[in-house]
Amino acid sequence: MSTVNPTDTHHDHHDHHHGPVTLADGVWPWMKRWIGTTNHKDLGTLYLIFSFVMLFIGGLMSLVIRAELFAPGIQFVDPGFYNEMITLHALVMIFGGVMPGFVGLANWMVPMMIGCSDLALPRVNNWGFWILPFAFTMLLGTLFLSGGGPASGWTMYPPLVMQTGNALPLMVFAIHLAGISSITGAINIVVTILNMRAPDMPLLKMPLFVWTWLITAYLLIAVMPVLAGAVTMILTDHFFGTTFFDAAGGGDPVLFQHIFWFFGHPEVYIMILPAFGIVSTIIPAFARKPLFGHDSMVYAVASIAFLSFIVWAHHMFTVGMPVSAELFFMFATMLIAVPTGVKVFNWVATMWRGSMTFETPMLFALGFVVLFTIGGFSGLMLALTPVDFQYHDSYFVVAHFHYVLVPGAIFSIIAAIYYWIPKWTGTMYNEKLGQFHFWWSAIWINVLFFPQHFLGLAGMPRRIPDYATQFTDFNVISSIGALMFFLGQFVFIYNMIMCMRRSGKKATGRVWEGARGLEWTVASPAPYHTFETPPKIDPRELA
Repeated sequence: MSTVNPTDTHHDHHDHHHGPVTLADGVWPWMKRWIGTTNHKDLGTLYLIFSFVMLFIGGLMSLVIRAELFAPGIQFVDPGFYNEMITLHALVMIFGGVMPGFVGLANWMVPMMIGCSDLALPRVNNWGFWILPFAFTMLLGTLFLSGGGPASGWTMYPPLVMQTGNALPLMVFAIHLAGISSITGAINIVVTILNMRAPDMPLLKMPLFVWTWLITAYLLIAVMPVLAGAVTMILTDHFFGTTFFDAAGGGDPVLFQHIFWFFGHPEVYIMILPAFGIVSTIIPAFARKPLFGHDSMVYAVASIAFLSFIVWAHHMFTVGMPVSAELFFMFATMLIAVPTGVKVFNWVATMWRGSMTFETPMLFALGFVVLFTIGGFSGLMLALTPVDFQYHDSYFVVAHFHYVLVPGAIFSIIAAIYYWIPKWTGTMYNEKLGQFHFWWSAIWINVLFFPQHFLGLAGMPRRIPDYATQFTDFNVISSIGALMFFLGQFVFIYNMIMCMRRSGKKATGRVWEGARGLEWTVASPAPYHTFETPPKIDPRELA
């Protein structure tokens, strides 16, 4: 008796030889491949595509915001819808754009970098991804409800969030789902790194991208449940008669801020630590030198992660905390600048006397270092309690965190894709378009966000659809910058699609000539001192 292999297409009832070709013949295998995939590379690709769709939607929302602020007065949208745009822009960019982008890069690269075949829990990996499209469909679907979308700001402070109406349960459920997705991804990465490294790879020999992701994953596991608790308490306050945050029933609205920012501050490091890992991978490659102080970089990342848990109330200097608490949070926040400074100096020392070349990934990495440092300095200004009373809730804060998140997190995701896509597709991207994309983005991102520092220092508040006429000029400049930056990203999308269709030059075995970690080749003699090991000096030379 002969057995039929169920996967054998020759015995398929829909075989091409037996009847007309239907759409299902082409679509079904394609859907089975992408919906059911447990391959870390496929899921990395899906995460990155999802991330870019969300960044595009979030970018359109930011254009609505900037169009309304182009001139004083109410022009395009009513204030209620404006508040919905502010809220959804943040939620979509953070939970739908930046975080899935980094998870996509981790999916692709972490198994390759530690020498294992896949992540430890491939089916959990698939499930963690497919939760996201449903979560964000639900979140964006709130815009079509009778009461409109959530209009509380992404921070969801009570009592304001209680006015959100029909959108509230959907927003909370969407955040729960996005949180579950993040936790599954994080557990998967921790288990993979700790259990599946190549046998001869001790922890301190791991590449920095793997280290930053290991630490980021621990942060995610620690803080996502805190957010889940906070939004669940809001839900029970709204629907089940509890009074966690309602002063009339003995609750405290400031309690919500403490719980939220205990999640929220480590969260901003979740969005920047993988970027540190990417930049620490790219700069040594294009400087043709090992990373300066690999171990000190690991300890710096670990210190940043630890300190991120004890600085949450610097977002709350104006709520009326005791002065002693304000002093503690001020000094703890200033302390975070130390390990961050160590990282910046190490990147600069890596480039020192290296044989530098400036391909697109290196340009984005250098753009990251310079512009992220600006964001760091404005963060130090905000850490000072007395002056924060002036800056708080002004456009200065908006300028600060966008400098950290756009030329920080998003530039690093773009740099990573330029750096690794030849490895992923076997095809080179178009270098001229890449260079154009960098310079266009770097110029317009500064036109967009730099004037907002001046607006904030002059007293323009955040989250308002209208403003006094003296703020007009800087807002016009900022809005033009937003539109131009947005348009420039289509060059990137075109470049990547061409690369994925393999229409460029074939990538060589060593894509960045001589730029593979510690194997570096230089046209000139190697530098006298690479700072990694002390130079050997013959004692006879000293005689």
